[in-house]
Amino acid sequence: MNSNSLLFSPFTLPNGVTLPNRLIKAAMEENLSDPNLEPGKALWNLYETWAHGGVGTMITGNVMVDHRAMTGPGGVVLEEGTPLEGFRKWASKAKVAGGKIIMQINHPGRQVLAKLGGEVWAPSAFAVDIGKFSKLLGKPREMTKTEIEETIQRFAKTSQLALESGFDGVEIHAAHGYLISQFLSPIANQRKDEWGGSLENRSRFLLEVIQAVRKTVNPDFIVAVKLNSADFQKGGFQFQDAKEVISRIQTLGVDFIELSGGNYEAPAMQGETRDGSTISREAYFLEFASEVAKTATVPILVTGGIRRKQIAESVLVSGVPLVGIATALALNPNLPNDWKEEEKQKNPVLPEPNWKSKTLKGLANMAMVRYQLNRLSENKKPTIKVSPIMRLMMDQIRMVRLTKRYQKWIRNHTR
Repeated sequence: MNSNSLLFSPFTLPNGVTLPNRLIKAAMEENLSDPNLEPGKALWNLYETWAHGGVGTMITGNVMVDHRAMTGPGGVVLEEGTPLEGFRKWASKAKVAGGKIIMQINHPGRQVLAKLGGEVWAPSAFAVDIGKFSKLLGKPREMTKTEIEETIQRFAKTSQLALESGFDGVEIHAAHGYLISQFLSPIANQRKDEWGGSLENRSRFLLEVIQAVRKTVNPDFIVAVKLNSADFQKGGFQFQDAKEVISRIQTLGVDFIELSGGNYEAPAMQGETRDGSTISREAYFLEFASEVAKTATVPILVTGGIRRKQIAESVLVSGVPLVGIATALALNPNLPNDWKEEEKQKNPVLPEPNWKSKTLKGLANMAMVRYQLNRLSENKKPTIKVSPIMRLMMDQIRMVRLTKRYQKWIRNHTR
């Protein structure tokens, strides 16, 4: 079987569910909820567009398990009491071409914008350090054991509601410096109780979330985990830690593990690190993923920078069975069909800001991608004719508007 046919061959997960092909739309932060923090026409359109583009499986952007803690304004929330109509339509639109839809579920922990307000919880009361931009994020307080238990149950409840809404699975977000990743990090987690200290204790929160979710859903409901291969900070979560965590979680009914890396302080998921380590510009985390795949008993998905067919094929050749694509699908939603039909490669690339600040570069990159998602949600074509500084400014204005909308929603909801 040649690599092209392998890219488009079905793949069966440990729970018996078969994915249509090896290409997975990885999560991107859309910030496209309706005013009620639910999916509406914008998200329905966006996912229907991708569905027709030939990708076999899609993982949504962050869906929050707690309306008091958002990764950003315009985010979607699914918790006890949330109406499910919009979610059911989202799932059905995403599956219109026969693909699968997986909901990424998340809690931001300390990575909450100060302007948003709400609860800024963390394993320990240590703020995110992004230099002069640190004040943009809220000041966290250490979670109580009761809050830890409540949050574990929130992940389980959101998973149950995703199942009821017609989603094929959930992906538990344990990467990129969000709450579960904070528990895993020896920098962010300096607790002295059973939730901190040794790697066994630091991984307890993740293990209990997986077990609570698996207990709540059907056996044929996909449960995946997104994990950092490393957080690329000195003294932080390292490659060896990731390998140990994988060995712990792969026995808990996990159907695949997505490997990424980095956090707000060292955005390796955008090709930037803080500890000086280098990352190739495409397939950032492939080397680690292919090493893990040799011994892992569950399938591995690698995401980060993949935009060319040859690179996607090299992922499969390396022994990693699933290929995650993000930004490339924002720039060309029909990319899988183009690859399958051997179309002349269309590999549009966004302009790269030549700025010193990694934080500003990261914000500009996200702003440019969000602009593409906005266009797709309005049935417009993507465009690479964008100015990083202009898109960053326009995105900030939009975020201010969405922040005010969220604050108004919070005032009107006391559930």
